[in-house]
This record gives sequence, C-alpha cells and structure tokens, in this order.
Amino acid sequence: MNSTLNESSTNLEVQWLDAESPEDFIRHSSTFNSLMMKYRCVIRQIETKLEVLNDEFSVANKRNPISSIKSRVKSPSSIHEKLTRRGFPFTEQSIVTNLDDVAGVRVVCPFISDIYAIAELISSQDDITVLKIKDYIKNPKSNGYRSYHMIVEVPVYFSDGKVPMRAEIQIRTNGMDFWASVDHQLHYKKVMIPGKDVTSIEQALALCAETVNETDQRMEAIKDLIGEFVEPQQI
Repeated sequence: MNSTLNESSTNLEVQWLDAESPEDFIRHSSTFNSLMMKYRCVIRQIETKLEVLNDEFSVANKRNPISSIKSRVKSPSSIHEKLTRRGFPFTEQSIVTNLDDVAGVRVVCPFISDIYAIAELISSQDDITVLKIKDYIKNPKSNGYRSYHMIVEVPVYFSDGKVPMRAEIQIRTNGMDFWASVDHQLHYKKVMIPGKDVTSIEQALALCAETVNETDQRMEAIKDLIGEFVEPQQI
C-alpha cells in the first residue's frame, strides 16, 4: 500500500504547482479527491457514533449531553500550507502520516462534566483507538483557549478492504465554543491593528475566557444542585 501511495502521490506537488487555484487542483487531482473522500467517511462514522451516544444518554438521563456536532475536512490550501511549514512533502502518504487533523469533528456540550463523559464513552468503544489527548480545560492555553482534544483512529470499510483513518475530535462547552469562534475571527484581523492595541485585545479576550470558565463552573454547580432533587437513571 505504501508503494502505491508514494507512486500516486508524487504528482500531488506537481499538480498543485501547475494548478491556477486550489479549486483547479481539486478538479484535476483524483488521488487527492479519493483521499479526502476517505476522511469524509471517517467523519460520518464518528458523527454516527456520537449521535447514538447522545440518543442513549437522552433516554436514560432525560437530557442531551451534546448541543451540536460540527465537522470539516481541511482545505487543500490548509493541508499544503501545514505540510510545507513543517517541512514535509505534499504527497498522499505524507498527508496520512504527518497530519492528524485533516478530518475534524467538534462536539459542543452544555456542561464541562458532559465533555469528560463523552470523551470516556468514545474511548471505551472497542473499534476506536485513542492516539493522543490534549486537555486544554485543565491546562488552558496562554491566550485562555479551553477545549478537550482527542486524536482517534477508526477503521473505515471500503470495497477493497478496511482502512484505519485518523481524525481530531474537539469537545467543548457552548461558552468555550463561542469564545473560540470570536478569537478565531479576530486572529486574522490582528495584522491590521497596531501592536499596543493587539495586546489590549488579547488581554480583553483572556479576561473573557476566565469569565466564560467561571460561568461554566457555576452552571455545573446548578446542574449538580438540580440533580440532588431529581436523580436520573444512569446509563
């Protein structure tokens, strides 16, 4: 399989350089499109597993631990840029070997405890291999970012056999998700803002991150208080 990947993917960089745009590259690269199809399939598989867990939890506990599920496959431009920045070639084998987050699934939960419950349920499934965990809730990034990240490997079945595919799952609360989306939007505008003002914005965002965390903690306490009066059946 590796020799086939190497032979078929040595042209990816040539195709990329010859293309007039990322869209032009997509139109002419059957190798790349086939690989992206596999990443879309692993996303569907993970989403189905999460929806089943959400339904089961809802029946047993009379509430949903998942508010929403979002997904994406990295664009050709993002994949090419990330590989180049890290010093890796733009080939099919290189994408599969060196990038863990081509397929991404974001799970948004009402409460912090839901995050860890979902993570545990995912980890306990015998056809999911957890390769890496980064807990940015217990260990936030310096800018205030909080989320729970899992790199998982899931077997996907195609007509020619089983292929293990990797994906990144991010699990966070509604508040964390709102903060991250605002931070992401502002990140690309910072280049147009004077340095001292960027510092002020970053400090304000860090303060907002703490406020979001305090709110999440208070909402968790309220949930626990309600649970003392109405104890749901556990799954």
